[in-house]
Amino acid sequence: MAANKYNADSITVLEGLEPVRKRPGMYIGDVGQKGLNHLIYEILDNSVDEHLAGYCNNIYVTLEKDGSCTILDDGRGIPVEKHKVGLPAARVVLTTLHAGGKFDNSNYKTSGGLHGVGSSVVNALSEYMKVEIMRDGKIYKDEYRKGKPVTKLEKGLLPVIGKSKTTGTKINFLPDKEIFTKIKFKADWLKYRIHETAYLNPNLVIHYKDMTVSPVEEIEYHEPDGLKAFIRELNKGKSIVTKEIMFKGTSDDTEVEVALQFIDNFEENILGFCNNIYTQEGGTHIVGFKTKFTSLVNSYARQLSILKEKDENFTGADTRNGMTAIVAVKYKEPIFEGQTKTKLASQDVTRIVSNVVGEQLTRYFDRNVDDIKAIIECAIKSAKIRKAEEKAKTNMLSKSKFSFDSNGKLANCISKNSDECEIFIVEGDSAGGSAKNSRNRNTQAILPLRGKILNVEKASMDKVLANAEIKTMINTFGCGFSEGYGNDFDITKLRYDKIILMTDADVDGSHIDTLLLTFLYRFMPELINTGHVYVSMPPLYAIIPSDKKSEKVYLYDEKALVEYKNKNKNKRYDVKRFKGLGEMDPSELWDTTLNPENRVLKRVSIEDAMEASRTTEMLMGQEVIQRKNFIYEHANEAILDW
Repeated sequence: MAANKYNADSITVLEGLEPVRKRPGMYIGDVGQKGLNHLIYEILDNSVDEHLAGYCNNIYVTLEKDGSCTILDDGRGIPVEKHKVGLPAARVVLTTLHAGGKFDNSNYKTSGGLHGVGSSVVNALSEYMKVEIMRDGKIYKDEYRKGKPVTKLEKGLLPVIGKSKTTGTKINFLPDKEIFTKIKFKADWLKYRIHETAYLNPNLVIHYKDMTVSPVEEIEYHEPDGLKAFIRELNKGKSIVTKEIMFKGTSDDTEVEVALQFIDNFEENILGFCNNIYTQEGGTHIVGFKTKFTSLVNSYARQLSILKEKDENFTGADTRNGMTAIVAVKYKEPIFEGQTKTKLASQDVTRIVSNVVGEQLTRYFDRNVDDIKAIIECAIKSAKIRKAEEKAKTNMLSKSKFSFDSNGKLANCISKNSDECEIFIVEGDSAGGSAKNSRNRNTQAILPLRGKILNVEKASMDKVLANAEIKTMINTFGCGFSEGYGNDFDITKLRYDKIILMTDADVDGSHIDTLLLTFLYRFMPELINTGHVYVSMPPLYAIIPSDKKSEKVYLYDEKALVEYKNKNKNKRYDVKRFKGLGEMDPSELWDTTLNPENRVLKRVSIEDAMEASRTTEMLMGQEVIQRKNFIYEHANEAILDW
């Protein structure tokens, strides 16, 4: 048959930047808020690379009123002379994947944008991009629409629009609404990323301006104390155990800089950076740091006769509980896992970091014995608690006391193929009963919970593991959990591809979602990081036409109801308000919330692990003042359920 004919004519070749517009997620992660902000980071990173090369001291980032973003730096300016391909070098950089000055170590010793796709990808995904380059006493101009140049060249070169006494590059771009689900940048994420960059580059000044708010917001980010100031900010308001420890060193032409401090809190918070890029998932630099640090603590514990010959070594988690640390490396040719650079994969970095940490920390601890003694004391406390918790966990999670369905209410699915199975966590027996009658029994499991679960952010481990609802979820998911003093989590044992929180569309439902997400984030973060956690979107209203012929219309919030009423003033209908999932009949629940063809799900993701941890601690932890301040600041954003 002709439809099945497969020959040379079937092969499609995407030229220029077409692959980026065709598959944007391959280059920026996604086309939601995270991907949108990533556009700014790509251009910002190029300016930071100019700073690392020694040519840029100031970067100006402006969110414009029209929704575009402008980034200006005082670096050397992108080269404008004609490239060997026959186009100005700047146009080659902005229109060609894997083109740039970062493949040649003579121009950039270290770089975050090493793949050479950053600026060209931003260009491809923008409705327009306007470029001004200050170089050689002139201002050169170039402009693009959806990645395609619209500026005419003059004798093969970019047109000159003026004179300049300075050098640098100015890029203004507007994200393409055809590509992105949202086209308004998240200012809070951007400011945090800029501040982070300032900590990592103490000689750089970043000027931020937001023209979209009134009054206009202007902030100058400059952190001359560098990583020491970063650590100070991360541990603000916490009980300090050691002073800030900071050191740097070079090995194999790679610069390693580390800052760390211990606080009276049995958690570890280690942030990794490579060439100013935050490696959210860690990587080889973190492995090198952790391994050497654990070895050093055990070595000093034995030298100081704190650990006897018969005593077992502290585990890595023991030695790091209470640690806040930043590990930043500047490495010539880093290998990252994925274009969004969330994990460093360069194998020799493990050895390099280990060498520098071993040399520098040994020198520091030899001169500051009180600090290593304080760290060892933290490890002793951690080891004692770990052993007690392991014993408690063994007892609580033993099969004799913890059957597969400990609350007796799980309605499991028939299929054992985890790739097609999903589990709905619902509140209460009423919603649970309705969901059980509505579901696809082959692939959909229902687990009802009794009201609000324990807030794990405030509870001790023994109370968490004693909570019946939490024990049920841990055992039902099948993959164990990781928290504090060990790691029993194994995602390959996960029984369901989707874990869907299905609660009422009201304030109580949102609170239950928050408690469940806090539990999953603290005890099973990999479920979120790998995209297995979702929140359902049940409707608030059903529009029932009076003529009995038209289909029901489901509306998800008050705003949608108002819009419907305004558009259908001449129609006769009844409005049904769902106070809870239990009020829906099985067909309504299937049509709106369970049916994969119709339902709306929100996938839970983490933009910034550090910020997520800090926000969770603030909103769900013991500290009251910060939480109250947050509520006051964001009260106008609340969606009230009348």
